[in-house]
Amino acid sequence: MSHIADASTLRVTWWKSSRSDTGAQCVECGIVDAERQVVAVRDSKSPSGPALLFGYAAVGDLVGALRSGAL
Repeated sequence: MSHIADASTLRVTWWKSSRSDTGAQCVECGIVDAERQVVAVRDSKSPSGPALLFGYAAVGDLVGALRSGAL
């Protein structure tokens, strides 16, 4: 995992979960580099704030843990 200080500088299309409400209390994801399999995650309330960068495998592990109830 790594990070970038200003997520608005990334050339990505951000999306949030279809289960998110309209209250903007969510995180957004964007594919930074499909070839290197890197995803960025940022706070939707702070589009020019920091973003965390994860590999596809780490995101998959997180989603799996959430779905199984482990987290």
